Amino acid sequence: MSTLISEAAATGRPLGILAALPQELGDLIEAMRAESGVRTVTHGRRDYHVGTVHGTPCVVTLARVGKVAAAVTASALIHAFDVEAIVFTGVAGGVGSDVRVGDIVVASTLLQHDIDASPLFPRFEVPLLGVSRFGVDAALADRLAAACERFVADEGAACAARFGTHEPRVHRGLIVSGDQFVASAAALGALRFALPDALAVEMEGAALAQVCHEYGVPCAVVRTISDTADDHAPASFMSFLTEIAGTYSNAILARFLAVPGSGG
Repeated sequence: MSTLISEAAATGRPLGILAALPQELGDLIEAMRAESGVRTVTHGRRDYHVGTVHGTPCVVTLARVGKVAAAVTASALIHAFDVEAIVFTGVAGGVGSDVRVGDIVVASTLLQHDIDASPLFPRFEVPLLGVSRFGVDAALADRLAAACERFVADEGAACAARFGTHEPRVHRGLIVSGDQFVASAAALGALRFALPDALAVEMEGAALAQVCHEYGVPCAVVRTISDTADDHAPASFMSFLTEIAGTYSNAILARFLAVPGSGG
């Protein structure tokens, strides 16, 4: 078990887990309810579900969509629930040329692709913070990536056959976020030109990472690729979200959270 998750279990401080949409959490809240019971706290018009799941004390909630929503929710997890660390799970559009629908991306850095205060500040830099790329907690991201690799090894071929996708692969690198659903070849091309190392695009992760950076709270982000961020993205996104996203989230989070029997 990673040091952070071990510490959360030992101290009673929970791990925060959030997603933008209900399908991206899979059956996590139901699993928590079955394992330990759930205490639900309403705070800032969001329901925060407190309990233990797969042996780990957690607070599970929906951030809803967009950077402001993610920042508000992350702040509440930190200040109202005293979480040890935060993990964001969900889907994203593929940006990297070798990233395909069904693949999984674990962030190593995150950036807000729609922030631009130039010429006062460099493009993509958060004004007065002096940062454009926000890092994640290395140990947390390593454990998340290992859970993804185990899922792919155990179930990847079966999922590909079941859902008609490529057999999934795990990538690690830059995920970019912005308050727009990228769904055109022109927008995708602009992202690739401006940020050639970007692997995936979504609407929340970099805002979460900025809040965690400012408060010194470890975080990690995992995204399953639901679409290729081009003109086919809306249909692909909705199909993947309703049919596949929960299966991936359930499998990855179960492996990530489960307490090893020994030697963890």
